Amino acid sequence: MLQCIFILSDSGEVMLEKQLTSHRVDRSICAWFWDQVLAQGDSLELVPVIASPTHYVFHVVREGIIFLACTQVEMPPLMAIEFLCRVADVLTDYLDGLNEDLIKDNFVIIYELLDEMIDNGFPLTTESNILREMIAPPNIVSKVLSVVTGSSSNVSNTLPGASSSCVPWRKTDLKHTSNEVYVDLVEEMDAIINRDGILVKCEIYGEVQVNSHLSGVPDLTLSFANPSILNDVSFHPCVRLRPWEANQILSFVPPDGQFKLMSYRVKKLKNTPIYVKPQLTSDSGTCRVNVLLGTRNDPEKSIDSVTVKFRLPPCVTSSDLSSNCGTVNILANKTCLWSIGRIPKDKSPSMSGTLALETGLERLHVFPTFEVGFRIMGVALSGLKIDRLDLTNLSTRPYKGFRALTRAGEFQVRS
Repeated sequence: MLQCIFILSDSGEVMLEKQLTSHRVDRSICAWFWDQVLAQGDSLELVPVIASPTHYVFHVVREGIIFLACTQVEMPPLMAIEFLCRVADVLTDYLDGLNEDLIKDNFVIIYELLDEMIDNGFPLTTESNILREMIAPPNIVSKVLSVVTGSSSNVSNTLPGASSSCVPWRKTDLKHTSNEVYVDLVEEMDAIINRDGILVKCEIYGEVQVNSHLSGVPDLTLSFANPSILNDVSFHPCVRLRPWEANQILSFVPPDGQFKLMSYRVKKLKNTPIYVKPQLTSDSGTCRVNVLLGTRNDPEKSIDSVTVKFRLPPCVTSSDLSSNCGTVNILANKTCLWSIGRIPKDKSPSMSGTLALETGLERLHVFPTFEVGFRIMGVALSGLKIDRLDLTNLSTRPYKGFRALTRAGEFQVRS
């Protein structure tokens, strides 16, 4: 049972507080949490569940926004983390993004959503399509009416259609002029390469995302060609567990609209689709930088965009960096961003230049870590493949679409 939820900015400011039970949690827990963040250097480096002197603290980070929940009683930690992730997903869907300004401009709607999503500390309604029937998403018309009429409530006076359905995430009387369903494999690669060029860690975190516009109450069955590679799977509540446990088949009645059907990990990966080779040498008050980038020989993996960034050490006073492909920019927080875009086939991108050190410092003692970003359309690097998707309880033949996307998660190359 969660006792409160706080939403914090990337500077530690408490932007929103929602007390869920009669036991009030003081905001000092947020100050204690932020002290832990400062001690670690980054909120992403903290484990999702930590114990304070008075509470268990759960947190997730989305787009720099920290969702924090607290409890004093024993509860499944994965349930708390999954619920915070769901809150972040719903707010992103409702607000068409997630940042500090959007949260401050939509306090009322966020409070109304939290009232419907959790009851006395326990998750209740978390489906976005059901919540949209209960609470209208923000728009310019609703904001003007609230100013004119003085009413700020967006809550509907009628129950959602799913309240009378046999499945609580779907209405029974749904009708679409064109029945269609899209299945996307969206994957993120986390990798760490040490200074010797050895791959220390390489794994995939993936999601099966479904966008369903089907009439009535359809029954879907999704099977994979190679489900044995999947680890740490988790499912949407609509998935029937028995068919998966028996034959690794996803059998479900989908919610209407877009939702995450399944998440998974794939750990047996031996290489990355691109390589980054940084070389840094330092003496006589300067540091020479040379970074070479390229792709592995695989014609199926057409990389659409690549970026490389690293934080300039505090002792660097100036920099002179250039590349033969893309652009090099020094951001306000002393981060060097090398934007390459699509990698050309006729040459290997490289960046070189010098960094000037502060007076009295002969050489750079700690070299930076390079963070790599990439995006590959049409390919799932894990090798996961959809075998077939069958639909029943439909009067017309629907359109079925399948897509794949891979992007970099935490991809670090140490120099």
